[in-house]
Amino acid sequence: MAAPPSAVRPSAAVLLLHGGAETGLGAPLPGPLNLPAVRMRPFARSIAEATRGAGPGGGGVLVRAVRYAHRGWNGPRADPLHDAVRALDALGREAGEIPVVLVGHSMGARAALRAAGHPMVRGVVGLAAWCPADDPVEQLAGRDVVLLHSTRDRITSPRASQRLTARARCAGARSCLVAIRGGDHAMLRRAGAWQALTARTVAGLLGLGPLPGPVEAALGLPPDASAVAGTLDLDLLEG
Repeated sequence: MAAPPSAVRPSAAVLLLHGGAETGLGAPLPGPLNLPAVRMRPFARSIAEATRGAGPGGGGVLVRAVRYAHRGWNGPRADPLHDAVRALDALGREAGEIPVVLVGHSMGARAALRAAGHPMVRGVVGLAAWCPADDPVEQLAGRDVVLLHSTRDRITSPRASQRLTARARCAGARSCLVAIRGGDHAMLRRAGAWQALTARTVAGLLGLGPLPGPVEAALGLPPDASAVAGTLDLDLLEG
């Protein structure tokens, strides 16, 4: 009797990093009580649907969430950054050196940007990213970085995200910002638009589908392009 075929390894992966707090050494709340993690579930479903059956060999795309040991960033400890790197290392041991896109919200986007220097990371999609002006960008060289930010966000700064894309380009990244008018930090307003653009962008960055044309064009801007030149309006993009 023939032996059963070995399991097909995934051809790529997406790691989701939810939001958190500036400080907090306690563990995130469990299950549905962890609202930042719950907020990312619709994104996981949209990404899984957009990448289902894609990739060579039929391995598909693995979609997973990074688990945090602590709920806060905690200053120089940068706890979520280390959680992200550990998750990437574990994924490499499990599935091999497959390309990965990191998708992070708020604090999770900061962790994703900081962890982007990991050799498995191909790109970052940051949602309402927390982008302190003194965070490094050298690790973004050679990566694709697409940030989505509400123009009405009062928790994290859309202007800081815009400046980050310019700094990242100067460091050798391909980067752009998509401004979402009328959205909010929690991504509840215009939720469908947030999720659809994220899923389409992830698939495009993994080479599993076309990027929205304006996003692809913005990612091709030269290193000295201005922050404004690399900023897109979601409403015009959809039109």
